[in-house]
Amino acid sequence: MAKKVAVIGAGVSGLISLKCCVDEGLEPTCFERTEDIGGVWRFKTTVLSVRKCPDFSSSGQWKVVTQSNGKEQSAVFDAVMVCSGHHILPHIPLKSFPGMERFKGQYFHSRQYKHPDGFEGKRILVIGMGNSGSDIAVELSKNAAQVFISTRHGTWVMSRISEDGYPWDSVFHTRFRSMLRNVLPRTAVKWMIEQQMNRWFNHENYGLEPQNKYIMKEPVLNDDVPSRLLCGAIKVKSTVKELTETSAIFEDGTVEENIDVIIFATGYSFSFPFLEDSLVKVENNMVSLYKYIFPAHLDKSTLACIGLIQPLGSIFPTAELQARWVTRVFKGLCSLPSERTMMMDIIKRNEKRIDLFGESQSQTLQTNYVDYLDELALEIGAKPDFCSLLFKDPKLAVRLYFGPCNSYQYRLVGPGQWEGARNAIFTQKQRILKPLKTRALKDSSNFSVSFLLKILGLLAVVVAFFCQLQWS
Repeated sequence: MAKKVAVIGAGVSGLISLKCCVDEGLEPTCFERTEDIGGVWRFKTTVLSVRKCPDFSSSGQWKVVTQSNGKEQSAVFDAVMVCSGHHILPHIPLKSFPGMERFKGQYFHSRQYKHPDGFEGKRILVIGMGNSGSDIAVELSKNAAQVFISTRHGTWVMSRISEDGYPWDSVFHTRFRSMLRNVLPRTAVKWMIEQQMNRWFNHENYGLEPQNKYIMKEPVLNDDVPSRLLCGAIKVKSTVKELTETSAIFEDGTVEENIDVIIFATGYSFSFPFLEDSLVKVENNMVSLYKYIFPAHLDKSTLACIGLIQPLGSIFPTAELQARWVTRVFKGLCSLPSERTMMMDIIKRNEKRIDLFGESQSQTLQTNYVDYLDELALEIGAKPDFCSLLFKDPKLAVRLYFGPCNSYQYRLVGPGQWEGARNAIFTQKQRILKPLKTRALKDSSNFSVSFLLKILGLLAVVVAFFCQLQWS
């Protein structure tokens, strides 16, 4: 009889969790409180509580109480996947802005912003310069009288378009670059990152250079910010010190008068009101979970959080590998280490996170991308064996090491293996460019310098590998 799994939330993480449950022969039921898409769902259903069954120590089962159309229902599930994410509760720190109660204009959180209509001719202050704040500021600056954007620490701004016109993540997230960031001295890595970030434009000239530029904070991805700053449509300001009825006073002593609207792009906090604190406790926007997924102290590993993470890359492959591992743990095909081992990993991982990303509340779920994907893939036997491929299929090895690190790589071997994975890896760049090939051109036969560099880089990796064997 198939194990019944409750999937809470029908967003990105919930959808992929449903598929992974089906792939493993489990029987999922998705609870979604809104009317948006899901899988085998119950729409407009709010989960009120998730509690251990009396015989949990032997069965690992959970009693899930839900409410729909004013009626409560309960059901027993063999496992629970919490997929509600971390963009849950809009964070508006009003107490951090003295005089906010006097401000006569309009103010709201960025989550409420839908379109620029109605803001024409306004003087607008956006507080917070993450991706949401930057996107909103750019859009509003086209019709507003003036847009100001306030940032506490500054930020790196990157274009979505990278080398040779490819998307930035397909260039940045490769095993080769990840290896360099791991083996090179930290000072060298930080210098490389600064040079890369300033290649598009000098952030200091635009008042954007991060206060601590050596912290690996998630960059803002926006192609329009520099041009909007250059033409004066957006002005960068320091932290807001105080607000009056119509003005904003900043830490550097400057004042901007006649502010009509304040938009708080100040992020989110998260909570799990349906879970007891003894299961998953949220403190200072942090949770204590093994590999950001499993509570370490449960007798049975039948509760997991999917997507409660902020990788320096796409959430889609990350949530997929999390769900693939979790469903196999539920089936008993994979096992977790002892509670002591898991707690030591949680502590060590948190120390490393602080060292790399700092202690800001917005960085509590941050993690490296490629390293984390490989870590999860290793748990289910889906991580490609690079050294073996180097001899059996060197062309594929080159693509794996120097090409984009994405989901295809984790479908070459192990459970969920896909026979089309190799071809998908070899043709992904052609598929990226296909929508752009709307004008026929003669084929160029120029030798690729980048390909030569990849071959030389691969040889360097092989030499380093054998040297390590010789010295060990």
